[in-house]
Amino acid sequence: MKIQKINRQSIAISAFTSVLKELPGTPSELYIKGTLPTERRITVAIVGSRKPSAYGVEVTERFASALAKRGVVIVSGLAFGVDKIAHQACLDAGGTTIAVMPGGLHSIYPRQHKALAERIVKNGGALVSEYAQGVEPRNYHFLARNRIVSGLADAILVTEATDRSGTFSTVAHAIGQNKEVFAVPGPINSLLSVGPNRIIQEGAQVALTPEDILMSIAPELLKSGVGQQALPLGDTPLEVAIIEGLQKGHHTSDALLEYAHRAMPALESSELSQALTMMELKATIKALGGQRWRLAT
Repeated sequence: MKIQKINRQSIAISAFTSVLKELPGTPSELYIKGTLPTERRITVAIVGSRKPSAYGVEVTERFASALAKRGVVIVSGLAFGVDKIAHQACLDAGGTTIAVMPGGLHSIYPRQHKALAERIVKNGGALVSEYAQGVEPRNYHFLARNRIVSGLADAILVTEATDRSGTFSTVAHAIGQNKEVFAVPGPINSLLSVGPNRIIQEGAQVALTPEDILMSIAPELLKSGVGQQALPLGDTPLEVAIIEGLQKGHHTSDALLEYAHRAMPALESSELSQALTMMELKATIKALGGQRWRLAT
């Protein structure tokens, strides 16, 4: 797909990127591969550790998936860890996600995420950079791109981070841009929760559920029927796949496993069984016996 270049004037008049025009350090130009929304949509940047714990993975998936299903655009930096998880969970939920890159769009950084970058573009999202083709990522590019990640967003969510994480660069930009900052609290004995817990102490809003964010920045999206069209509710991409499978008539565990494999080829039957048990406990689904299930009424 062709890479599009827009100058500062175009950035200022584009419905989606115009939020950048009043910010300190507005980029002089942007390079775009893919499709940016043609109108301004509620956008949340999700950032955090490059090596999240199981807890960090779970909450990142839960928030990215639920927000995407409400029509929220998810922005991140395509990095390892939380960034990658947020992009993937958004896509798995049928949402739109944007990755802000630290170098020219002639190549993907990190290269291990090339397939994810292609999936973002293919599914209606975009890769964005302020650097021309041929410009390789430099250390200072990563900090500079964080102002664009926060600048494109209406709110920033930190799901997990140490006290020395580069995530704080994005948080600092967000505060300077008068953006809402949210954090998911975690155990006080977890090094990866030190970051979110600290910024909560310093005034960030606590996000216990995705609805906490929407209540603050877009309460209209909490109304029935608002957001993306009739996407099933679930706390993780796997739960979403299970609900979709049940809606399409796949009522046995084997049929649901086969259906979920389309989006998650590495899924194991034990993971499906755990998810089914959790969904039954939450009264999302009901067991019919004989490894058969239906949606709870």
